[in-house]
Amino acid sequence: MRYETLVGLRYTRAKRRNRVGVNSLVSMVGIALGVAVLIVVLSVVNGFQDEVRSRILGFASHVQISSVGRQVADWREIARIAGEHPRVVAAAPFVDAPAMLFAGDAVRGALLRGVEPQAEERVAEFARYMRSGSLGALKPGEYGVVLGADLARTLGAAPGDKVALVAPQGQSAQSGADGVSPRLAQLTVVGVFEAGFQEADALLGVVHIADAQALYRMGSAVSGVRLKLDDAFAARQVSRELLDRLPPDAYVTDWTRLNANFFHAVEITKRLMFVILVMIVLVAAINVVSTLVVMVTGKQGDIAILRTMGAGPREVMRVFIVHGMALGLVGTAAGVALGCAIALNIDVIVPAVERLFSIKFIAKEVYLIDALPSALRAADVVLVAGTALALSVLATLYPSWRAARTAPADALRYE
Repeated sequence: MRYETLVGLRYTRAKRRNRVGVNSLVSMVGIALGVAVLIVVLSVVNGFQDEVRSRILGFASHVQISSVGRQVADWREIARIAGEHPRVVAAAPFVDAPAMLFAGDAVRGALLRGVEPQAEERVAEFARYMRSGSLGALKPGEYGVVLGADLARTLGAAPGDKVALVAPQGQSAQSGADGVSPRLAQLTVVGVFEAGFQEADALLGVVHIADAQALYRMGSAVSGVRLKLDDAFAARQVSRELLDRLPPDAYVTDWTRLNANFFHAVEITKRLMFVILVMIVLVAAINVVSTLVVMVTGKQGDIAILRTMGAGPREVMRVFIVHGMALGLVGTAAGVALGCAIALNIDVIVPAVERLFSIKFIAKEVYLIDALPSALRAADVVLVAGTALALSVLATLYPSWRAARTAPADALRYE
């Protein structure tokens, strides 16, 4: 080991009883906490993004084909053309329309979606989120409905109960007055699902596609065709390729466009939080500067002895650079270990804290999900650790340069 490294590492300890110096300890703890917080926060943002994406894709198709006129008459031909694409795994028709649901005194606006149960199971993941009943319980002509958990709770409806539906489109009024009379129907609740996704749980009601077509007088037409791909992240490319094969009036969109603003906002938030939290590490790095400046002042005699024994300015600089890097390395390693431990166990830590203090960190009405997720990624850990180490190295430059400028005669004058 070079003597500069040996001396620099020995400076991380106090002279007496081999204890870690208070200033060095504070510097390492500051770096460790900054690194740990950065890793945890980035993991939570990643988990939030992944969880919301997963739940959105559980109900939103990878690719959706509709028409300019909002009704697709020849949907079977469109499904056949789309199915010829090598990345398309399944296709299912759907009907989307607004509705008002009534149960007793409770009234709630909802989005009514008509589906073919067997085809829909291949495109979406309803079975994964069903709390009671099943999508297969929807039979044509029986007017059954599967409600989101929050919607069912608001209406006070459970499986077997009846809810009244008012469809905005209806038959012409028979009284001769201008306008239309709303179409009324009675639906039987046959199931309840809970995705933990506010937009679906609070607004979505699912019926058989034949019942939706009858309620909204669509005949054999549908609102569009939903597609599932073998890779959700290929949706944008597949959408462009399908446009060349489909009729001119077909409109193709994908889940990245339908939720572009949301995911873009999450990505911007992640970057801003990274910049803000790096400031914590920067403060810890500034603490390293102050620690080294104090040490350089206290080690004037040692520096002078090293210089008189033949050490040049560069060797003196290396001594304090090694000391500062040791602080940064130990603090970063401790922060990475602590941050990874918290990020990997956040599903246990957060519920325990919520129960202990009777608080709720995540409100589903605001954040779309009801639990704090985490997704630890190696790239983020490497980025955080590299940033902390780089700041630690930069923090050593000024104190080391100051130590190298120490004149031996001046330092030893009062020794």
